[in-house]
Amino acid sequence: MRSLYNFIIEPKEQRYTNTKDVGGKDLILNTELQNHQYVSREGIVLETPILEDTKIKKGDTVIVHHNVFRRFHDIRGEEKNSKSYFKDNKYFVYSDQIFLYNQGENWNALDGYCFVQPIKSKNKYSEDKEEPLMGILIYADEYSKANGLKPGDLVGFKPNSEYEFIIDDKRLYRVLTKLITIKYEYQGNEEAYNPSWI
Repeated sequence: MRSLYNFIIEPKEQRYTNTKDVGGKDLILNTELQNHQYVSREGIVLETPILEDTKIKKGDTVIVHHNVFRRFHDIRGEEKNSKSYFKDNKYFVYSDQIFLYNQGENWNALDGYCFVQPIKSKNKYSEDKEEPLMGILIYADEYSKANGLKPGDLVGFKPNSEYEFIIDDKRLYRVLTKLITIKYEYQGNEEAYNPSWI
């Protein structure tokens, strides 16, 4: 079965990533449904849309919006699936809810999105651990590449444009391509910031 406009996906492992293996035992990090930080964002593509030309293929791993697999409580306190839920652990997903795809070798950003890793702050008088509005470009879309940006570049972006993801044990910000404002020259002492809790 295929949808006209939607991808059909399933979670890669589970709907939530709220446990961590510590010494061979599972430590529960969170018990709330509402907290989006513990919702799984990795899915496997089961079917692609009929009416959309896409680079994504059946079997690809994708990074999706946090609300796809999320459960919530309605105003009556009843637990519900997201509106993306179809049946039997399968979900309908629009193309604008997918940000990265992987066909077995590496991640590829979809048009309109870039992923930036924050860098450590060099200001010894600041309590901030990372440099604001600046980071290393990790995954770039085709538009960015065509306009001179490439993975590894040091870039700046507009305030409130970053949205946090954990991908391959790296803390990255998803930034809309149009909100990347500048490409910096490396000074030589920039260092990626990846907190220990990751």
